[in-house]
Amino acid sequence: MSIREVVILSVGGVRFVTRASTLQQFPESRLARMLNDEDREFKLVSGEFFVDRDGALFSYILDFLRTLQVSLPTDFTDYQRLQREAEFYGLCHLADLLNQEHLLKPRLEILEVCFSLQEMQAFFRIFCSCSTTIESLAEQIIVFTGQQSGQGWNSPFPSQTPLIPLPLERPSHHDIFFQCGTEYSAGDQFVARYVSIKPDNRKLINGTNVLGLLLDTLLRDGFRLISTRTVASEEKVECYSFERMKRAAGLTIMVNQTPGTSGVAQAKRSQVQKGK
Repeated sequence: MSIREVVILSVGGVRFVTRASTLQQFPESRLARMLNDEDREFKLVSGEFFVDRDGALFSYILDFLRTLQVSLPTDFTDYQRLQREAEFYGLCHLADLLNQEHLLKPRLEILEVCFSLQEMQAFFRIFCSCSTTIESLAEQIIVFTGQQSGQGWNSPFPSQTPLIPLPLERPSHHDIFFQCGTEYSAGDQFVARYVSIKPDNRKLINGTNVLGLLLDTLLRDGFRLISTRTVASEEKVECYSFERMKRAAGLTIMVNQTPGTSGVAQAKRSQVQKGK
């Protein structure tokens, strides 16, 4: 690689080394014009281009030029400042996309757990405004069934017969339904349903214990309990409402263009974290 192909920039005191072709991805940008000595604001000092701008934000600008994408951290908040930097460097596609607030703002996610006790069985319905959270919970929650002899769900000894996993009921993309406990089968035989919630390996049959584990799981995943209410005291139906602010694992901005030509910018969210 020749010396002319390597460019060194000092942006706000932070040193960057890259290819000239990377800075020339968008010929109309100021960085491309800088290499052609067409922008006098960028000073060449001791073989380095000095740029009096934010060095930390320039790392995202340079990553965008290298990949034609920009992936921002989950906790990134300086969208307006990054947009101003993109405008300063003449990167119109990036600036326009960063101006689309619906792609950037965290979303309020609402989740509700309805729990009811009926004799020796407990029934659970989970509704969530975000379908990806339901998908994640459906992977975490496993229901097993088998036959056991004994006094019902408070028996301390699990069934000796093999437990068979059951699929969860999915009335829609936004809710799941499952149950645990025992129901009478024949003689002294009971059909038992156990619930396991990953990463906990226990198989629980008591509805109150399952409820406690489920609520703890939601709190660990960042949900905040905002209300509890009893819907029907006679039937022992309780509802727990949660909320959390959900941000995608990263915002990815794709630019459909070949290097050195104008193109159309599009944006999409990357789904790295499941339902978080």
